[in-house]
Amino acid sequence: MSITIKDRVSIELADNGVAQVRFVRSEKMNALDHDMFDSIIEAGHKLHEMDGVRVVVLSGEGKAFCAGLDLSNFARTPDPDEPALTERTHGNANRPQQVAMQWRKIGVPVIAALHGVCFGGGMQIASGADIRIAHPDTRMAIMEMKWGLVPDMGGYALWRGLVRDDVLRELVYTNREFSGAEAKELGLATYVDDNPHERATEIANLIANKNPHAIRAAKRLHAGMVERETDAILLEESIEQHAIMRTKNQVEAVMSEMEKRAPQFEDVA
Repeated sequence: MSITIKDRVSIELADNGVAQVRFVRSEKMNALDHDMFDSIIEAGHKLHEMDGVRVVVLSGEGKAFCAGLDLSNFARTPDPDEPALTERTHGNANRPQQVAMQWRKIGVPVIAALHGVCFGGGMQIASGADIRIAHPDTRMAIMEMKWGLVPDMGGYALWRGLVRDDVLRELVYTNREFSGAEAKELGLATYVDDNPHERATEIANLIANKNPHAIRAAKRLHAGMVERETDAILLEESIEQHAIMRTKNQVEAVMSEMEKRAPQFEDVA
């Protein structure tokens, strides 16, 4: 399955359930214009509805993952009917926040492959992924203060647990640029690799070969780990495990390991 949305985002779903999602506005370094925002959100909706998706690999074509906000946005006259940023148009988020937050909300793991440039809104989108693989020379920055703004695409929610508080403050206040190699030391990248897309796909293929019900349950547990109290976390673990144990996929996971063969899982309905 292969689709392209407004010449901004493409989705290719492989037979093993790995969905390759690419930003394809390469002539503008995948900068975020009005159509890019809409296309990324539409891609999230399509992935949610698509049968057989087990893992998402998120990347950018051309010279960059995403250069952040397209500067033409500063000159654009807002439509008078556009919702205010304070309105919650996508559950707990507004439209720009949903562009980054939806990767945490989607039911399957998301792995971002970062190269070239990852600035501003691009940095916040990448932070929405479960795992980030960066080329060591990737140019990265929490860029918004350069334009007299604050990060407002979900960054503060997404950076909890990733970056030490004082380090995050310095990156936000100064908007200084850092490399993919430094990003790993700071907590903003999981691994560095000279071929981040290949590494991301290798990890995705490994995850796609696990019980999809258990993977989705694990992502739900991770989502609540920071915000819930210990008692609630313990109960939620038990609820998720009770729902999985002795199901067809869980039994298949055990049998395939014991028989040393590839598992044959049923996808989540």
